[in-house]
Amino acid sequence: MSYQILKDAKGKVIGKIWTSGHGVQELKDSKGKKLGYYDPRTGITKTSNGRKVGKGNLLLTLLN
Repeated sequence: MSYQILKDAKGKVIGKIWTSGHGVQELKDSKGKKLGYYDPRTGITKTSNGRKVGKGNLLLTLLN
């Protein structure tokens, strides 16, 4: 599993995107709370409780 660190304009860490070997991406906030995931096989982004956000990788829209 690899990850990408997300930072705001001031350099503060606001989250991480973890990518599995199958390409599924999972977004976690700066405290490690899972916010949602994107599955490239279905092309759908969902929240951590399974609610569909939309088609395509919309993970960054889940950050507040």
